[in-house]
Amino acid sequence: MSNLTFAMIKPDAVGAGKTGHIIQRIIDNGFKIRGLRLLHMSRREAEGFYAVHKERGFFGELVEFMTSGPTVVLALEKENAVKAWRDLMGPTNSKEAPQGTIRGDFGTDIGCNAAHGSDSDENAAIEVAFFFSKSELV
Repeated sequence: MSNLTFAMIKPDAVGAGKTGHIIQRIIDNGFKIRGLRLLHMSRREAEGFYAVHKERGFFGELVEFMTSGPTVVLALEKENAVKAWRDLMGPTNSKEAPQGTIRGDFGTDIGCNAAHGSDSDENAAIEVAFFFSKSELV
């Protein structure tokens, strides 16, 4: 079990001015931010990051959405980080996510759900490394 996970505040939440609220929620829930970047993903970056979904019908729509505006990417540290972040985010579909979760409070549907998080320790390591060099993690 790793103490590091990857988190992303998606373009819908960044565009709605919710970045500060989400970061505060992250800190209030005991995470330490080890890396943070604001970026506007290129098509190539989005296709690379979401390559695991390439064969799925929603891939093109996902890439369009993720390149539609700035995102905030974070490396978060906490005991059992992957599970803790996924619990704080809530279910993928914001309409099913309870209030008090990131997606329940800041998302609008299954696509515009405010946040992304790694689903395993292995993917957390891959996703953190996709956006951060070792020297950028403090």
